[in-house]
Formats: sequence, C-alpha cells, structure tokens
Amino acid sequence: MPEISTRKNLNALTDDAFRIRFREWLAEYYPKKWTQSHHRPHLRFHGEEMRAWLKTLNDHGWRAPDWPQEYGGLGLSFRKLLIYKEELNRINAGRIVDNGETQLGPTIMKFGTDKQKAYYLPRILNSDDHWAQGYSEPNAGSDLASLSTKADLQGDNFIVNGQKTWTTFANECTQIYMLVRTGRFEKKQQGISFLLIDLKTPGITINPIQNIAGESELCEVFFDDVVVPKENLVGELHQGWTIAKSLLGHERIWLGDPSMAIRALALSQQLVIELNKQSDPVVMDQLAVLTADLHDYQGLYADTCDRVADTGEIGSEASMLKVYASELLQRISEFNVEIAGEYAVASGDIMVGKTNINLMWQVMMTRPTTIYAGCNEVQRDILAAGMGLPRA
Repeated sequence: MPEISTRKNLNALTDDAFRIRFREWLAEYYPKKWTQSHHRPHLRFHGEEMRAWLKTLNDHGWRAPDWPQEYGGLGLSFRKLLIYKEELNRINAGRIVDNGETQLGPTIMKFGTDKQKAYYLPRILNSDDHWAQGYSEPNAGSDLASLSTKADLQGDNFIVNGQKTWTTFANECTQIYMLVRTGRFEKKQQGISFLLIDLKTPGITINPIQNIAGESELCEVFFDDVVVPKENLVGELHQGWTIAKSLLGHERIWLGDPSMAIRALALSQQLVIELNKQSDPVVMDQLAVLTADLHDYQGLYADTCDRVADTGEIGSEASMLKVYASELLQRISEFNVEIAGEYAVASGDIMVGKTNINLMWQVMMTRPTTIYAGCNEVQRDILAAGMGLPRA
C-alpha cells in the first residue's frame, strides 16, 4: 500500500493530471474481460473476481477514493471523486456492490468505537471482509421502520431472531450489518439498533433467491437464536435509525449516474443499424426522444455534481436524479425490445448482425432499478416534501 505522502500527492494534482494518471493506471491494470458490452451492459462482477479487483486497487493505492486518508483512503475532493467515477465509466468497467467501502466504512468512522475502527476498516480495505446489508424484511421494505427482526440484550450478548430478505449477494459475503429491533417506543423509528454480525455464526441460514433475469444475486437470511457480542453494536442502543439515515452521503448522487442509460442507448443505436430501421419514422422518432431525454439528463446530472462540488451540499434533487435515471434506463431497454421483434424473445444470447445481445436479460435486469436503494414512490415523496407539496 502506498505511503500517505503518495496519496497526498494525488490530491495535489490538477484535475487533468489526476485524470491522466488514473486513466494510465486503468489501461495497465483493469482486466479487459470485465468490460461491459452490448451483450452485458449492466454487468456486475462479484465473488472472487470482485475480491481480486478490490485487492488490486488497494495494493496500488486506488482503493476507497472518498475515505479520509487517516483511515487508509485517498480522501479525494468531490470533483476528483467524480473524475474517478468518470474514468471507470469511460472504460465500461463492471459495476461492484461493495457495501463495506461505500456504506459500512463511513458509518464506523462516524459512529464506531476506536476498537471497531482499528479492526474493521483495514479488513474492508484489504478485502478480508465483504459486507451484506441487512435492512429489508418481508413486511418492511419501503417502510423500513416497520422491521421486526429482534435483538434481545442478555448480559454481554444480543440474541437475534428474525428474517431479512432481498439481501444482495449475502451468499458471497462474510459479514452483515443490520438494523434490528431492540425496543418498543411511541414511534416505530425508535428502538432500532445497528448491529454487525459474522455470517458464519451458528443459527444463520442463507437461501439464494433467483431474480426475474434468472440470476441468484438476492438472498433471504434467517436468524434463529444467533448470539452476537454486545461489542458489535455500532453507536448507541436504540439509535440505529439515525445511523441508517447517515449512510446516504454521496451514494445518492452515484445512483443517478447516467452511464447505464448511455450504454443502453448505444445498443439502441446499434440495433437500429443492424435491423435496417433508419427509414422507419416511428422508430427514429422514438430514438430521437430518448436521445434528447438522455442529453438533457446528462446536463442535469453534470449541473448537480458541479453544485455539490462547489457547496458540499446534497439536497433533495438527488432523489430526482435517482427517479429520472432509473426510469429512463427502463424506457430505453423497453425500446430495444420493441424494435428487436423476434430477436428480443430469444432465450439466451443471439446475434443480430454483428452484435451479440440478450435483450430479455437486459430488460429484466433494469426492472429493479426503480425499487432498490429507496423505491421511486418514496423518492417522489421526498421531492414533494422538499417542495412543500402533499405526500402521495
């Protein structure tokens, strides 16, 4: 791992020099086999491949770009952080779900004990631990405060019972951070605590769930009298709701990243050529509308990022980005299915001219984007509240 002075040198670079240095490093070290394509435009890599890539980033000093340097990160400014993301998008890098870096690490930095910081943060950076997020339950999704998984404090341990669901890649993770019910008070947001649990602990059962695209990236996780040391509590007892809300940060901006829509529209343009649809006025009108909408959205996203870089403030407009980006992605994917005709209903991969596609897989993978990370209906409520309008 590079010395702290090396990391400081990165921050001292001009934005252009920083971009060039990261671009050159990616050209040398990013595995080409993990590049997204028309065939897999929403590719996530995970498991051993993800661990190998994260370890490469860490070994070369490019891991955790927005972590403070004192905790082993780069401590980049928002503008350089945006460049970092842009360069990964430029090479069509596969997406990673790394809850340890993006969510748990910053939470431990803010609310954890010195012992928790010293133990967990280096393990996250070195890819020793990989963390699942244990929030949603069968009856507590968008209304997360209705969660019922219990953690009863008995002496020096919590005894955990309940179920979490839609837990992404829990079957590949080593640990899980969870919101659990530790008390009952007047408001349901009270009495919730934030707990860290080793997934190898006896009493935990993980069942993969196959999504509509036929992939088992989601899981249900059952807890039956699971013993968790009291020292695994993050923050104060019953204060987990406050901690959960603090996790948002820059992640709300990255959820609005237009890169997936850009790749989906590139496929649209390729399909129009391969299928000789250039003279179809209906198809070309639809393509023009989607192209204009994406162009406008890219401008909105850039303006929002510039404002965050200048002020450091992330307002309710982040909810607008999430709504627009996810729904535009779905519209583009549905357009691709419509114009592809019989090619769209083929099972598995199929060649359209010189382009290898699997359109049904793609459209199925875009369906959850309006649900995960705060469903769009909730995001619209947030926007309504920010504008003084009644909630839905």
